[in-house]
Amino acid sequence: MLLEDYRNERLRKLEEIRGKGIEPYPSVTGRNTNISDVVNHFDEKQGQEVCVAGRIVAIRSFGKLVFLKVRDYSGDVQVFMRAVPEETPEGLFGAKDVRLLDTGDFIEARGAVDKTQTGEISVFCNFVKLLTKTLRPLPEKFTNKEERYRRRYVDMNVNPEVRERLVRRSKFWQATRDYMNSHGFIEINIPVLEHTTGGADAQPFVTHMNALDEDYYLRISHELPLKRLLGGGFEKVYDIGPRFRNEGVDDEHLPEHIAFEAYAAYENYEDGMKFYEEMIKYVAKETWGTLKFNVGGFEIDLDCEWPRYKYADLLRDKFDVDVFDPNREQLIQVLLENWESKDLRREEFVKKLENTSTPHLIDDVWKLIRKTSAGPYWVIEEPLSLSPLAKKSTDNPLVTERFHPIIAGTEMGNGFSELNDPLDQLARFQEQQAARDAGDAEAQMLDVDFVEMLEYGMPPACGWGNSERNFWLLEGVSGREAVPFPLIKSKE
Repeated sequence: MLLEDYRNERLRKLEEIRGKGIEPYPSVTGRNTNISDVVNHFDEKQGQEVCVAGRIVAIRSFGKLVFLKVRDYSGDVQVFMRAVPEETPEGLFGAKDVRLLDTGDFIEARGAVDKTQTGEISVFCNFVKLLTKTLRPLPEKFTNKEERYRRRYVDMNVNPEVRERLVRRSKFWQATRDYMNSHGFIEINIPVLEHTTGGADAQPFVTHMNALDEDYYLRISHELPLKRLLGGGFEKVYDIGPRFRNEGVDDEHLPEHIAFEAYAAYENYEDGMKFYEEMIKYVAKETWGTLKFNVGGFEIDLDCEWPRYKYADLLRDKFDVDVFDPNREQLIQVLLENWESKDLRREEFVKKLENTSTPHLIDDVWKLIRKTSAGPYWVIEEPLSLSPLAKKSTDNPLVTERFHPIIAGTEMGNGFSELNDPLDQLARFQEQQAARDAGDAEAQMLDVDFVEMLEYGMPPACGWGNSERNFWLLEGVSGREAVPFPLIKSKE
């Protein structure tokens, strides 16, 4: 049968149900017990009357006997019905009326808990109540990725591991909050709409506010507003929420995703590395119950003291690149020799490299090293040209007090000693704005108000950020697999 035929048959049943004076979409249910309570605590529930509710996932009829498999969020249970001579109460369905029910419908069943002759835990009842009549049947299999992402509500029903993954995603962020709150941090939600956006190298989305007749950017980072809070007298703050980057979609990037940033006054990057190494371990343990992972062919064990490697040393040792005196032609050659793009033809890739700033070419070469690294380890002392918001190292003014944890080929976060010298910050913003004006759409904007805040004074601090990419990575799935409703091109 075609979907249209199934739907027409269910519409016919819906009309017959309404013809009997039964409301197929009532607002009231008497449910008082989760299905898992019936199954997991049978010894306590046996003989007791309960009222369960859920979706019908299977229907079997044998003469006067009907077996319904009913599922709620917590689990499945069998509902056992027997045809009885008494008249069916108004608004309910007896065994003879089961022909009007379909898999997918939501029902309520009130009866005693016991086991059938075959030993299956069941709710014994003579009648059930219809809570929702469905018009489309759930498929038995649902594997096409585009359709799964487009109809995620179907995906979650047919592939319950998707729903289970979202539960772990919730645990991941709850564990993050628990760790931060237990260490004296305060969660403060900061705006999504900004006059000037910054804190990362990314293209922003632009929207328009009718009330003020002004364009606004959707934030690409939480950084600058949170550091304004440090300037306002807070000492430990963080925020968890969405950020938006107008970029491509791949296994590690989604234009809209949840991110976490935190800032602690009177701390530096040395303090931060110790603190966030323990946080990552804590969150992993709370979410997955282990510190050992197999991700993308990498065997990862987080349960160790993570070594530290200098950014410049890694590029010099691997590609003989001098990040302090970079040679553009050498950088381009390295990238061409390691080109694996499936999205661009070679000539397009060459043109893209020619229009890329030298700092970003250096960063692209670094990514070649990163993606082959199992980790965990810290990469530290990123060059000044790549870190417009980080404080210079007191030992080497060409690098910054910046740190990234590398795990399974991915940067699992970003932190640094925060720059709080307003004149230095202004100069770096001006360099970024010049690069932006020259065509680098990902260069940061000059934020005069932030510089003004620094002139009033911000204490020394360590900042940190990580996105839900950490969850995707340790879960072992792509970003679109790990979010409830991934963005996909619209289709009627």
